[in-house]
Amino acid sequence: MPTLAKILFALGVLLSFTGYVSPPVALTAGILFGLSFTHPYISESRGVARILLQSSVVVLGFGMNLHEVVKAGRSGFLYTALGISFAMLIGLALGRALQVDGKCSFLISSGTAICGGSAIAAVAPIVEADEHEMAVSLGTVFILNSVALLIFPAIGSGLHLSQSQFGLWAALAVHDTSSVVGAASKYGAQALVVGTTVKLARALWIVPLSLATAAIKHHRSSVPFPWFILLFIMAAVLNTYFPMVTHMSVQLFTIGRLGLTATLFLIGSGISRATLKEVGWRPMLQGVLLWLAVGLTSLYCIHAGLISF
Repeated sequence: MPTLAKILFALGVLLSFTGYVSPPVALTAGILFGLSFTHPYISESRGVARILLQSSVVVLGFGMNLHEVVKAGRSGFLYTALGISFAMLIGLALGRALQVDGKCSFLISSGTAICGGSAIAAVAPIVEADEHEMAVSLGTVFILNSVALLIFPAIGSGLHLSQSQFGLWAALAVHDTSSVVGAASKYGAQALVVGTTVKLARALWIVPLSLATAAIKHHRSSVPFPWFILLFIMAAVLNTYFPMVTHMSVQLFTIGRLGLTATLFLIGSGISRATLKEVGWRPMLQGVLLWLAVGLTSLYCIHAGLISF
């Protein structure tokens, strides 16, 4: 059985890189693998998934226009600040009502408000969360990510959302960058550009959230800056102003999408039966209710024309 698991895992990773497997299929295959087998490379897989995600996002920058990146950061500043504040307040209130452990509640709220696992990883050391609290929070977010990736494109099509509207909604309502890209790429090329750009501009809020958390906790730990976002912006600069790079942008963008598809398989393979048991119903219910609140509120605002890209 261990040998079979290793063979199937390797095949899953390779197939995800070929382009013949869509992001939702790769994620679903990863989840089925994680629930069916004991992961032979669980610790290595998580590390590779993090590096591959960040590298793929940087490469995706070669398919972006710098003017669009700046527009997303500037025009979305106000509703991003309001959206993050709304998610944090509602999330902490739900956590208290459901009697979820304080640190888990804060981590789930942070992950939902900004960018899933990246935000959780950034603030966890500041609040001095232990491995169990990290596992519960990440497990909650990863499970909901998987659900969002599978159902968001269908909801968008059913509501006849435009490419820009869907990309914006995915960036605001889906936790992790990888799942935003996966859902948006399924919906269309313009949705992918909008979703990735807005999500990365939103991810920069990891820094002020971490600083604010450190100030409240009187903690002196260093705040990790998401350097891959800076590299993404540099890639967009090269694509915007250097014609030689522009000629290669389609190929580079394709490589980035393949890398993200493989990342989704790796993330899915990390969701095991033990993870599902460890999460428990209270943190999961908090995560689901908060996710619904953020998703439905942002969808209404986009549909009503209150926010746009």
